[in-house]
Amino acid sequence: MPAMQKRSDTGLPFMKMHGLGNDFVIVDARAHPVQITPALARGIGHRQFGVGFDQLAVIENGESDAHLVFYNADGSISATCGNATRCIARFLMQESGKSELTLTTSHGTLQARDAGDGLTSVNMGHPQLDWADIPLAEEVDTLELPIEGGPVATGMGNPHCTFFVEDAEAIPLAEFGARYEHHPLYPQRTNVQVAQIIGPDHIRMRVWERGVGITLASGSSSCATAVAAARRGLTGRKVRIELDGGTIWIDWREDGVWMTGPTCQVFSGTLTPDFLRTLG
Repeated sequence: MPAMQKRSDTGLPFMKMHGLGNDFVIVDARAHPVQITPALARGIGHRQFGVGFDQLAVIENGESDAHLVFYNADGSISATCGNATRCIARFLMQESGKSELTLTTSHGTLQARDAGDGLTSVNMGHPQLDWADIPLAEEVDTLELPIEGGPVATGMGNPHCTFFVEDAEAIPLAEFGARYEHHPLYPQRTNVQVAQIIGPDHIRMRVWERGVGITLASGSSSCATAVAAARRGLTGRKVRIELDGGTIWIDWREDGVWMTGPTCQVFSGTLTPDFLRTLG
C-alpha cells in the first residue's frame, strides 16, 4: 500500500478506506500537524460537496506506534472507532512491516495484530458496564433499560444502546435510530443497534451511529452488541456478526473485546486549496 503524500501548499493529502463499508477519510499528520475544525470535518464528510465518510481519522505521533483522533460526519469528536482503527492498523503494519502494533486513542491504549488472510484484529479494551461509565443520566439496570423494548446499555469508549428484535430487517432504522440517539437517558447521545439472534454464535445486526446515521458496519457497535448478547445469555462470548456491509468476528476475552475483519484502501487523494478555503 503506498504511503500518503506529505502535506504541501497544493492541499491536504488523505486516504479513503473502509471496513465492511464503514468508510473513513484518513489524514496522516505525523510529519505535518493538521488542525481539524468541526467545519473542516463536516465539509470533508459531505457526500456531495466533499469526500464523504462515516468518520474522519487523524494519525498523530505518540508514545505508541501512533495516536488516533476521530471525528464524526457532523464534526463532533468520537473517543473511538473500531473499524477505522483496524484500517489504520493495516496501513501502519504494511508501512512498517510489523505484525503487531500499539495504538492510543482518547479512550485508551489498543493492541492491533495481523490475523492472517488479509484480516486485522484490534483489542477494543474492556466494555463499560456500569451506568456512570457508559455514561447514562441516572442509575439504572444497564442490562435492561427502562426504555420500550428493554435495550442493553454498553460503553466501548462511546455509548451504545442495543435492542434485541425478532427481525432486524423489519425495523425502520432511520426513524428508530434517530429517535433513540437523542434519548434523555444518554447525555452524550448514543449509537443504536438492532440485533437479531440467529444462533448461539451468530447475530444479524444493523447500526445507527450517533452523529452519522445509518452505517453499513460499526466496529464498536459490533463489540457492544456481542457483549450485550453474552450478558443476556443469548450467545457465547465469541460470535460472528452479519452487518449490512459484511461479516465481523467478535471475541470477548479476559483481556478485552477483540474484533477481527477485513479492511480496504480505496484510493488516495488531495483536498485542493480552493476546497479548503471554502471551509474557512
